[in-house]
Amino acid sequence: MKSRPVLANKFFSIIFNGLFKCILLLSWMGLCTGQALAAADAKMKWNFQNIEIKALLQSLAEIGQHNLIVADGVTGHVSLHLRDMTWREALQVVVSAKGLVMTDKAGVLWISSPVVTSENLQTLAIPLKYAKALDIAQRLQLASVGAASSPLGGSASGASGGVSGGASAGVVSHRWMSAKGTVMAEPRTNQLFFLDTPAYLKQLQMVIQQLDVPVRQVLIEAKIVEAEEQFGKSLGARLGGAYAASFAAPLSASARPVNVAVGAQGLPSAGGVQPGYLLNLPAGSAGQALYAPPSFAVSLFNAGANQFLNLEISAMEADGKGRVVASPRVITADQTKALIEQGTELPYQVSNGTGAASISFRKANLKLEVTPQITPEGAVVLELDIAKDSVGQITTAGFAINTKHVKTQVLVDNGGTVVIGGILEAADKDDVAKVPGLGLLPGLGWLFKSQQLTQRKTEMLIFVTPRVLADAVPAAASNTLRDSIVP
Repeated sequence: MKSRPVLANKFFSIIFNGLFKCILLLSWMGLCTGQALAAADAKMKWNFQNIEIKALLQSLAEIGQHNLIVADGVTGHVSLHLRDMTWREALQVVVSAKGLVMTDKAGVLWISSPVVTSENLQTLAIPLKYAKALDIAQRLQLASVGAASSPLGGSASGASGGVSGGASAGVVSHRWMSAKGTVMAEPRTNQLFFLDTPAYLKQLQMVIQQLDVPVRQVLIEAKIVEAEEQFGKSLGARLGGAYAASFAAPLSASARPVNVAVGAQGLPSAGGVQPGYLLNLPAGSAGQALYAPPSFAVSLFNAGANQFLNLEISAMEADGKGRVVASPRVITADQTKALIEQGTELPYQVSNGTGAASISFRKANLKLEVTPQITPEGAVVLELDIAKDSVGQITTAGFAINTKHVKTQVLVDNGGTVVIGGILEAADKDDVAKVPGLGLLPGLGWLFKSQQLTQRKTEMLIFVTPRVLADAVPAAASNTLRDSIVP
């Protein structure tokens, strides 16, 4: 039987070893907990693409080892790319970006959608001066909605009905109206009526003041100049002779004074002959159709008036100049298409597949179609479509149309003039008709030939001049904010 001191020493050794192991275990557990907490608070890189908002919040809470409760109203998807941020900082960014509310109660994070009560809603009536109420309402509604499943979009309504906030497929990061905010457009008085919280109404006032501004206007003047210059000369001659004789009995079959005529036509009743031309090469019209060429004639005959020699020289020189200026002009707003035209509509028949014919019309007119865009530097970008058509010659199918058309885009300084296009036509023509051999004789050859020389030149130029009209000073905005409690 062992002594009591030996038993006591063994007992104290067992207790000491147990306490030492407990201390080592607690120290190891504390070290692990500290490492976990340090890992949770470490700055990391966060990259998610189109992840559901609830799944993202739960993942962040799991990494941070924190309790989390997400309300049913929190829905939608989100994409983010963050660098060097802790889980709590990333969580705060997501909550702020989605407009959610986060509270910390007894170590539990509560995340829910913002609650807007009817007692916080107020009305705002904004009369518009320049913009259309329906257009502004649609723009605000489209800019306010998020994804189709997001409950944070507002709604817009007009005289013909409303559009719900979730109807748009576009996703934006900022909303102009709250979840219960609405806007109504009144086209008769051109007013907008808003129902929303005071913070959103103040924001909407600032936006409307920026949108409801007069649009700058541009005066576009085009000049279509058609110039024509023509010169022509012509020289010709006609040469003829005649010989007449009468036969005595018994060769004479009658008592006519002339029985035979060479190079002429006999006149049975009056006697004598009518001279003719053996060579007929008169001068031409020299490129014009108003006047016949003048002529100078010489006739030689004997005393019996039965022998003739005729010479006629004709010459013509014509010089003509003409100019046609068409100047259409139109005023339009910035980035708004304008059209002005004047002309004639020509009817023509069109047959369909059944064999029946219908009447259609084709325009032959002067047209100016333009879309201006004012640059920040004050210049004007013009998208032009200019045409000048005219009625041409008639055909079996109807009238032909002579077209002159240009379509282009050009940058012009304010008040400057630019030539956007032009067409130049030049035609030189020399026509000679002569008797072979005789027409080549020096000097005398002009009696046996005809020559016509024409020169014609036509040119079309198109000038365009844009002028930005002076801006009118807008009056101060008369937006009104009235308190209203809506049940």
